[in-house]
Formats: sequence, structure tokens, C-alpha cells
Amino acid sequence: MSQLFTGRRAAAALVTAALLVPLSACGGNDGKKDEGAEKSGGGAAPKADLTVLAASSLTDVFKKAGAVYEKEHPGTKVHFSFAGSQELAAQVREGAPADAVVTADTKTMDGLKADVAAPTVIAKNRLVIVTGEGNPKKVGNLKALTDSKLKVVLAASEVPVGRYGKQVLDAQKLKVKPVSQEPNVRAVLSKVELGEADAGLVYKTDAATAPEKVDAVDIPDAQNAVASYPAATVKASQHAAAAAAFVKWLSTPEVQKLLQQAGFQKP
Repeated sequence: MSQLFTGRRAAAALVTAALLVPLSACGGNDGKKDEGAEKSGGGAAPKADLTVLAASSLTDVFKKAGAVYEKEHPGTKVHFSFAGSQELAAQVREGAPADAVVTADTKTMDGLKADVAAPTVIAKNRLVIVTGEGNPKKVGNLKALTDSKLKVVLAASEVPVGRYGKQVLDAQKLKVKPVSQEPNVRAVLSKVELGEADAGLVYKTDAATAPEKVDAVDIPDAQNAVASYPAATVKASQHAAAAAAFVKWLSTPEVQKLLQQAGFQKP
């Protein structure tokens, strides 16, 4: 009788232990800690999929910078949307999903004060005259752009590079009649590359992206304009900490080296 009771008690203990094992495996506080660690990523910058709106003239260098950032911050993806600064500003105002924005001028960024955090200038740029390869029309200076036989293309006045171009030409009291006015600097460059225009005004860095297709004619500093590139986080961002970390990273020596290699000037 005592042996039977002892056997039953042992069997009950085994059943109880079997029930307790899956309950402890389900987690409790320890499981929650692991989940939190995974979300935080354990690093200085939280993991996130970031959408960055950036001026067209930053296309090439930002693609390189984005790849570097993703490599240094595993689990983070940076998606760029490139366009004219005026288009980027419109997207931010309309509430398009975005975490950060970088424009090619401070005026456009100033117009976004209600929508972005305090901006930081990350680079500067200057204008050049861009011509077809070999400069077949022998364009040597700004005055040459007034030749009615020359097909000149400019950016629209609401685009930063178009506004800078107008500023430069007005300062020299030069009247240029463009065959077209484009929505961004890359469109101006494309027109000259394709031979649809003889010359245009673009940023020095844009001309440098197509050395085998176009020539660049320098504009003296005294006649030129300086473009500033401010970067800021978007207040409506769903990834505020990650966006702030990325914007801060744009001012590091590593990124500054990439920008200067592309022809941008120090901020």
C-alpha cells in the first residue's frame, strides 16, 4: 500500500514538473528584456528605415554616403528621394512620409521652420557654366551666354540653382534668354549632355559627374554665388532619434571627406 502511494506521488510530481517547464519557457520578464534589446539595436543609433529628401545635386554623393551609413549601422536602411529643393519643401508641407530633408539653399529651408528642427549646413557649392564636351561653341565667360545664337538652358527661378543663376547674371547686368527653364539642376545638365542645349548654369559638383560628356567653364569667385546645403530632421518623423542620428552624422569628418571629394566645399 505504501509503495502504491509512493508511486502515485512520484507520478504527480512528474506531471507538475512537465507543466511548469513550458510555462517558464514562455518567458516572463526575461523575455520582455530580450524583445526590448532587439528593438533598441544595442547601438548608439536606433534601427529604422529612414526616408531622406535631398536636393538633386546631392544624388551621387548621397548614394555613396547612404551605403556607408547602412554598413556602419546594421539594421538601418536609408531611402533617398532626390528632387529640386522647392519640390522637397512642398512634399514636407503636404505631410509626405519623411524623416529628414536636405535642401540646396537656406531660403527654402527657412520656409520650413514650422515643419523641421533646427537645420545644420553640411556643405557649400558654386556655379559653373556647363557646355558640350570640348566646348564646341567656345563659351568662355558669362557674357557669352547672351549670344542669341547660343542655346542656353537654365533652371527655373523657384529652384535654388535657378535663383543663384539669376543672381549671378543680374549682378553682371546680363540678359540671357534661355530656350528652356528646368525643374532641377540635373535636368539642366541632361539637356547639355544630350546636345539639346549649348550651355547652361549648374553646380560645379554636377558638371563633375559627367566629365566625358560635358566641359565646365569656371566663373570667377567675384562673379559667382555660394550655395549652402542645410540638413534637418522632419518634426513629423516616426523615427525621430534615428533621423537625428543620421543628420548629425552628415557633419562628421567621414562624410565631409566624401562631399569634398565630390567637389563640395566645407560648410
